[in-house]
Amino acid sequence: MGVVWQARDERLSRHVAVKALAGPGCLPAEEQRAACRRATREAQAAARLSHPNVVRVFDITEEDGCPWIVMELLPPWSLQDLIEQRGPLGPARTAEVGLSVLAALRAAHAEGIVHRDVKPANVVLAPDRIVLTDFGIAWVSGPSALTTADVLIGSPSYIAPERARGGQPAPAEDLWALGALLYAAVEGHAPFDRDGNAVASLSAALNEEPEPATHAGPLLWPVISGLLRKDPVWRLDGAQAEWMLRRAADEPAVMARTRMPTRPAPRLREAAGRCPEVPLAS
Repeated sequence: MGVVWQARDERLSRHVAVKALAGPGCLPAEEQRAACRRATREAQAAARLSHPNVVRVFDITEEDGCPWIVMELLPPWSLQDLIEQRGPLGPARTAEVGLSVLAALRAAHAEGIVHRDVKPANVVLAPDRIVLTDFGIAWVSGPSALTTADVLIGSPSYIAPERARGGQPAPAEDLWALGALLYAAVEGHAPFDRDGNAVASLSAALNEEPEPATHAGPLLWPVISGLLRKDPVWRLDGAQAEWMLRRAADEPAVMARTRMPTRPAPRLREAAGRCPEVPLAS
């Protein structure tokens, strides 16, 4: 949907990222105007969020009737790149990534913003933090909210069932996408991806249950399955997901605290040649 360049801010002497729409001139006039409005809303939505896990927007300018967004320059290394080049993450590391993305989403939801495009490609792994980017199709509450009633935009493998059915934007759809992102991070593929076939992927999200994430472990899988509940009424909310993700991120310590006691090794008697029976504690 856009092209991003590395650029230099000559006034403040810093490197920045500059984003513009990809080929808006080829679109019909009305679609071009809608795309430009959406790009402006992307800048406004991100600029409203002062949060370490959200990309920072510095400025917006206009050229030939379309906005150019000036943002902080982040390393070009996304969660999707990491999965593809190095393989899936472990459960604890996946939970850490999930906590950062969830923090960004909760900050956005508190401002009336629904991201609507949460996926590994939009999560950037910076050296000191994890950043949610690309608010290009975000929905912002208010009288000037943009609507796309006849167009389903976004990544099919990460679109919540209620949105696929044409429901109103709501924070619950971002939490569904977070569950799909966690699944992809720990398993290496999205739970409902059907070889890139958009229709088949949407159909699977609507009608099928996800295969259990075999690498998620006993603490991360309940978070994923709870976020991927098809009915948003029964889906985990942000506070519940955060509590469970913190446990999953601290999985080794949690498992050590809850491990069942083992039978102690019997001590040898000095006077006897055999080990006595040591009763187990109740």
